Amino acid sequence: MRDPELRLSLAELGMIGPVSVEGAVATVQVRLTIAGCPAARSIERDVEAASSSVSGVESTTVDVQIMTADERAALLARLKPGGPRENPFGPGTLTRVIAVTSGKGGVGKSTLTANLAVALAAQGFSVGLLDADVYGFSIPGLLGLAPGGIAVKPTRLDDMILPPVAHDVKVISIGMFVEDASVAVAWRGPMLHRTITQFLTDVYFGDLDVLLLDLPPGTGDVAISIGQLLPNAEVLVVTTPQSAASDVAVRAGVVARQTGQRILGVVENMAGLVMPDGSTLDLFGSGGAAEVAEGLSGGQETPVNVLATVPLSLALRAGGDAGDPVVISHPTDPASEAITALARTIMTAGISRVRQPLGLSPRS
Repeated sequence: MRDPELRLSLAELGMIGPVSVEGAVATVQVRLTIAGCPAARSIERDVEAASSSVSGVESTTVDVQIMTADERAALLARLKPGGPRENPFGPGTLTRVIAVTSGKGGVGKSTLTANLAVALAAQGFSVGLLDADVYGFSIPGLLGLAPGGIAVKPTRLDDMILPPVAHDVKVISIGMFVEDASVAVAWRGPMLHRTITQFLTDVYFGDLDVLLLDLPPGTGDVAISIGQLLPNAEVLVVTTPQSAASDVAVRAGVVARQTGQRILGVVENMAGLVMPDGSTLDLFGSGGAAEVAEGLSGGQETPVNVLATVPLSLALRAGGDAGDPVVISHPTDPASEAITALARTIMTAGISRVRQPLGLSPRS
């Protein structure tokens, strides 16, 4: 039995209290972390099902209690032993941190990031997704976390924020903290920096294999903040085939490199549309990603490569509108296959973890 938000066993979290059995009736105490826990009913059902599956138990009574302040403090200390204000994804982390950026808006960067996160999770990796596009947040809607246009709210555990989970991806976005999605977020640099910092320190992602960040387009305050907070991040540059997008995409990659980040590669989105007769319509031209890769190769020891070409896809667009990622709903769609292949490429194209210390020490 696992907590659906923390993704750890209830016993490990100290959420299972005394258990007693009288005759064929079992009584199990469950200690919820907070009153009004949104996962309460799900936890009760799981506990009841697990208990009733034991031989000789015919019925189960679940005694729901709320953790005391001391019990909750002990839980928080176990979850984040370094303290609530520690950034676990900075230099030295074992988590792959990948920032997805673009030079301009409208190139499908967020749609690509959302589907890439789901594709990585489907391949068995533990994935987190931080929507750093504060002005143009769209990740909750793309992943089905905004029913009716209102994003699902995260659960707060004292000073810790538990991110909602969609398709096995832990997600956080400023869209989850605004009451009206139509209201514009109009913040200057210091407020943006504070928000990104809080997402990295206060949100409990747990142990991740990959943390993806959906950056806003361009080279503004958020890109600079990410460079300062996560200089170890790898950067994936998204462009379309047309020169209007590829020219400015180079600038986004250059800014990332100036902050010490490594360019992971380039993805060409909205490439040729496959027609019913099998021909390809290059609606936005061709060759843009190759131009970006060439423009960014000059500043690195190894050339920057085009990692994927994602064709235009009606299923990809429709899935984004419906909050149903195409890599799950239409796995054989050409765009879906390209993104799934990109996920595999990324996980074999990163910096080697061989000989990297794990931060472990033997116990006497």
